[in-house]
Amino acid sequence: MSLAPRNTLVHQVRRPNGRPTPQDFAFVTEAVPTPGPGTALVENLLLSVDPYMRECMDGDWELGVPLEGRSIGRVTASATPEYREGDLVLHRHGWRTHALIAPGEARVLPQVDGVDLSAFLGILGGTGLSAYVALTRVARLRAGESVFVSAAAGGVGSATGQIARLLGAARVVGSAGSAAKVAYLTEELGFDAAFDYHDGPLAESLARAAPDGFDVYVDNVGGDHLEAAIGGLREYGRIAWCGAISQYNATEPPAAPRNLFDLVEKSIRLEGFLVRNHRAVQGELEEFLIPHLINGTVVDPQTVTDGFDGIVDAFLGMLDGRNLGKATVRLGLA
Repeated sequence: MSLAPRNTLVHQVRRPNGRPTPQDFAFVTEAVPTPGPGTALVENLLLSVDPYMRECMDGDWELGVPLEGRSIGRVTASATPEYREGDLVLHRHGWRTHALIAPGEARVLPQVDGVDLSAFLGILGGTGLSAYVALTRVARLRAGESVFVSAAAGGVGSATGQIARLLGAARVVGSAGSAAKVAYLTEELGFDAAFDYHDGPLAESLARAAPDGFDVYVDNVGGDHLEAAIGGLREYGRIAWCGAISQYNATEPPAAPRNLFDLVEKSIRLEGFLVRNHRAVQGELEEFLIPHLINGTVVDPQTVTDGFDGIVDAFLGMLDGRNLGKATVRLGLA
């Protein structure tokens, strides 16, 4: 007799002090839920782990309940006309193998020849949308301008560099955390210059990579990176502040940036944003990028962890910078 399938979920069980550890999480197993009227059951295939989740651990996520995150799954049973069995859907009930979704909680994904389904978690998902919004809505990049992006070998950073080039940037510079990542940026993704932020003072490394300064900075790191970028920005430069991964595990307030008044002296505009406030741009993003994905002028680098039991390690590895491109977890074949 075969056993009934089980649903495995991850709970956060304590608040971290500094860097999270595996002991902050617990795997919980329960029966797979049965869809009631107006719901559908999804078997998750791909899960996203993202830097913002570290901030959620400090209070946004409740303890002892399933965590959230972007996920792609297949509808296996449905009691609502909005979702049919076999539909591939994007939803936010991550960190679990199965989920119940209600109308309005998921998007039925298109199946595009030449585009891998995982792209809807990467460059066609919130990752790519963050990069596109940063450049087009926040920084308002103009053709011929120069761009600097931090954490450039991560999901948002790698998308930012490629999209900036498509938008007509004259020069694209990035920072990364290893020599291998620096080589990947310049040899594979088309960055004009890149540097390892471990190789000496940031301001000096940035000045060598962008000796004439730059017009736009897309910040995924904060702290020392933001300070160095303020120093290197030209007059009337713009900063699109997307994240501050260098500060998420900090137990003390950051010392940098110490040059905020330069924003006034150089008439620099700094604007933070949340990608969830720009979901209406999703269609525009796909129309812009899908042709480039199909013809290979844009790539969607991902670091994939196979198996649900590896999700915590994938998350911690992403926070430590072990990923190249978007960090995802693969549960099954789409």
